[in-house]
Amino acid sequence: MNYTAKLDEAIARLHDEGRYRTFIDIERTNGRFPHAMWRRPDGTERPITVWCGNDYLGMGQHPVVLQAMHEAIDAAGAGSGGTRNISGTTVYHKRLEAELADLHGKEQALLFTSAYIANDATLSTLPKLFPGLIIYSDALNHASMIEGVRRNGGAKRIFRHNDVAHLRELLEADDSAAPKLIAFESLYSMDGDFGPIEEICDLADEFGALTYIDEVHAVGMYGPRGAGVAERDRLMHRLDIINGTLAKAYGVQGGYIAATAKMCDAIRSYAPGFIFTTSLPPAVAAGAAASVAHLKRDSDLRAAHQTQARILKARLKGLGLPIIDHGSHIVPVMVGDPVHTKILSDRLLENHGIYVQPINYPTVPRGTERLRFTPSPVHGPDEMDRLVAAMDKLWSHCALNRAELTA
Repeated sequence: MNYTAKLDEAIARLHDEGRYRTFIDIERTNGRFPHAMWRRPDGTERPITVWCGNDYLGMGQHPVVLQAMHEAIDAAGAGSGGTRNISGTTVYHKRLEAELADLHGKEQALLFTSAYIANDATLSTLPKLFPGLIIYSDALNHASMIEGVRRNGGAKRIFRHNDVAHLRELLEADDSAAPKLIAFESLYSMDGDFGPIEEICDLADEFGALTYIDEVHAVGMYGPRGAGVAERDRLMHRLDIINGTLAKAYGVQGGYIAATAKMCDAIRSYAPGFIFTTSLPPAVAAGAAASVAHLKRDSDLRAAHQTQARILKARLKGLGLPIIDHGSHIVPVMVGDPVHTKILSDRLLENHGIYVQPINYPTVPRGTERLRFTPSPVHGPDEMDRLVAAMDKLWSHCALNRAELTA
């Protein structure tokens, strides 16, 4: 076999479909976010504004976070030295897990190197702990949840997105004595819609199922202390396992689950994704702990973030652009074609210094390609004016429809 030719064919397919991705060289400068420097392929530089980052609140440059990281690296050095089982744990890891357990009102939390690993490792391990487990998974769950469910070797059922009636049908069709778990998200990041948490918890109670919720795009940003949508809706006590990230609103890196002490102990003891992975560097854990602690108190930052999202959506809607608006901070502008989405992204960057990456298949279904904007409290009025003006001009230039989508 000509392996090189096969690789060429695979890459060519992406080019033909208009969804080949290139890395954009962006240099962030501390204290300047969302402003950054774009290093062009020809070696020249241009200042840009980032509109698609997941550092939703700008905590990646917050002095509280940076100070904690500096102190930890001065005290403990760079890396953790290995897995926590072999190299031991640190006060920084323990402090972060305590902050997270307190955040979610759970007995314990367990750290992973990313929320992807936390989802994959936990969901693929649960059938080892509960033989015969059936997992009911929302059709639009994140790839990490899908992978964990796929790999666990147990039974799985996929219910239509946010369709509680369909979930009931699936639960009713299975053995009432079988162990069950319902896996879903609080906030789906591509359309920005919320999961029906209370209705799913009601079904879980009725059918004796565990609940597993992914709050990755909500932690830090919703609820009185930033614990997520479940905290906002006063439902955290009804959820058995909560998954979250430290790499979005908290501005650092890592993922976790929060649950009972026994659940965390069992996952810690059985999940290969935890056992065989080097733990987070102490400085990263320290920065994340400082960020979580700060956002438990800083409700003003959360309020400013929601205000920015509402303003941007209102202004883009005012232009007649096709926005999906479910009342969250996610701002998807629907294009519906991978080639046009890439053209818009390229021209926003080249002509207007605005960086937003196209979202194409397989992240979203074909025909629903989009630009996904993530406004933050540190995007000022001038940045928003430039974005809105650029979108108006380019939308007309590309002759795209201006029919608003309804939520």
